[in-house]
Amino acid sequence: MHIKDHWDQLDPATRKWFIDNPGCQILPRTITAVVSKAAGEDLASGQHGETVISQEDHEFIRSKAIEVSNA
Repeated sequence: MHIKDHWDQLDPATRKWFIDNPGCQILPRTITAVVSKAAGEDLASGQHGETVISQEDHEFIRSKAIEVSNA
């Protein structure tokens, strides 16, 4: 699962959370739940419901944050 593949399916509040937290590499369980619902699949998660994002997703989120800050 890649966040960029489901970016347009995420609600504006979740996209804003990602843009406001571009350095986050572990998603809290609330964000994991929203992304899982948008993707239609369960994300691998830790003991407390967190998910580690891939380097590719991390770079995608950082690029979105830069895009917004340059707008």
